[in-house]
Amino acid sequence: MTLPTSLVWFRRDLRAFDHAALHHALRQSQAVHCVFVYDTAILASLPRRDRRVDFIHASIAELAAELRQLGGDLIVLHGNAATEIPRLAAELKADAVFANHDYEPQAITRDAAVADALTADARLWFSFKDQVIFEKDEVLTLSDKPYTVYTPYKNAWLKKMRADPSCLAPYDIEPHAATLAPPRGKQAALPTLEQLGFEPSNLAELAIPTGMSGGAQLFDDFLKRVDKYDVARDFPALKGPSYLSLHLRFGTVSLRYLVRTMVDLMERGGGGDGAPVWLAELIWRDFYAMILYQNPHVEHGAFKPAYDAIAWETGTLADDAFAAWCEGRTGYPLVDAAMLQLNQTGYMHNRLRMVTACFLIKDLGIDWRRGEAYFALHLNDFDLASNNGGWQWASSSGCDAQPYFRIFNPITQSEKFDANGRFIRRYLPQLKALGDKEIHAPWLVPRMLLDQKNIVLGRDYPAPIVQHDEARKETLERYEVVKVVKVA
Repeated sequence: MTLPTSLVWFRRDLRAFDHAALHHALRQSQAVHCVFVYDTAILASLPRRDRRVDFIHASIAELAAELRQLGGDLIVLHGNAATEIPRLAAELKADAVFANHDYEPQAITRDAAVADALTADARLWFSFKDQVIFEKDEVLTLSDKPYTVYTPYKNAWLKKMRADPSCLAPYDIEPHAATLAPPRGKQAALPTLEQLGFEPSNLAELAIPTGMSGGAQLFDDFLKRVDKYDVARDFPALKGPSYLSLHLRFGTVSLRYLVRTMVDLMERGGGGDGAPVWLAELIWRDFYAMILYQNPHVEHGAFKPAYDAIAWETGTLADDAFAAWCEGRTGYPLVDAAMLQLNQTGYMHNRLRMVTACFLIKDLGIDWRRGEAYFALHLNDFDLASNNGGWQWASSSGCDAQPYFRIFNPITQSEKFDANGRFIRRYLPQLKALGDKEIHAPWLVPRMLLDQKNIVLGRDYPAPIVQHDEARKETLERYEVVKVVKVA
């Protein structure tokens, strides 16, 4: 099939290489236009200084420049995408709109509305797999059921990938770029952040690499140290992670390329023990995307419905405790440093995501959905499937989650993963004078020593808002209802 004119709609795939929808449109069309929509349905609820919008804005500028270099252009709109895409398709007299799948419930509803509007106007809608390696029901159990436990899913995922390596094959763009439609008249200037209703964030100050070039830069750097990833990834003061989660979220890197590179490295005997561990983390992304698609109820409730019966703390005291958690005022240094890292940078180390989530849920007794929403608002790399999966893991309500009676001790976690207090001192400089042993629990430090360090609890740093041992007992009692509901 050859279409006279097509339109490619970029969403969470902001790159001009190895792009499924763009590849298929170029191969099946005589002229291909490209568009990105700053979707007001999404933007309306965001703060005016949002690093993600800043990141997208910079990445769109790079994408537009790359498409122009290839001979095409990027049309950039600001409005409701559900109406803007059909309108633009009509204006361009496009025979079809091409896009890549989005698996979030709201996106599925939006895409269905766009497809219906296009069909009513005698236009076609095509959508392709791009942000995951395996989707929906591509990896099933022997009884054709979706997996709900990660390890067997991972094993089946790896088996399927090895049986059909074509799943990692790139979708080339450059060989077909001549099909890109040239710019329509004078190139319109890209909208500024101010025109979009936003203000610059501290993204540049944080030196966060943006766009396709930023993703490539980070991956090249990570390849030099991936062999140590299995160990280094657990220590927030070390340069252990790949820092690619933001780029994976907005598609400025190709997941296929990342996986293919890691598999090739391992097959050549490289990557040490770190490469397979990092590959397993990428498989977690596919797993959580599949879980969300197969179980859309997890967006608002527990994967295991019995856990919806838990009575969480509410009222003024709970609200005060939640505010202290959000603002890094719990009195537990590792928890507070992690929350300050999130608030100041939009990033949080994965180990600390588990520690802070478990603290909110099992030390403060607060509904995991409140923490999930806070992370959704502040994480640069927020992804509904992964964020929801992580929070439900911490609350023990998700698939393959930690048992409810396994409760992180924030002091033990601090002593184990930030033993010398290096990470804590970075975000809580008021505690830097404490020794490596004392910094994890300042309230246990003798008063005389605190006086020598000129540290006053309640003035320089808060006393703990909860006692972990007491909270642990209350959590075990709180979760007793799960047994009752299960039996019923």
